[in-house]
Amino acid sequence: MPIYEYRCSSCGLQKDVMQKISDMPLTVCPACSKPTFSKQLSAAGFQLKGSGWYATDFKGSGSKPDAKSESATGTVTSAPSTAGGNG
Repeated sequence: MPIYEYRCSSCGLQKDVMQKISDMPLTVCPACSKPTFSKQLSAAGFQLKGSGWYATDFKGSGSKPDAKSESATGTVTSAPSTAGGNG
């Protein structure tokens, strides 16, 4: 079940409420009983744990293979330079 963050615009009460997605949003503040309790926009928090795709494929990679390592195997050829105007 997701946790939603609510705030009352009258008294300023902030409260996290665990609700089903299908539940209607709360509107009445539990502190001041006014109908000014509304759901806030907040970021979802999560952690990636274990040895899943993130840890094995992307974590710490940060760089792509460079052309020098490929040219040592002979798979990369350099294109002729068009600068200099020989002709």
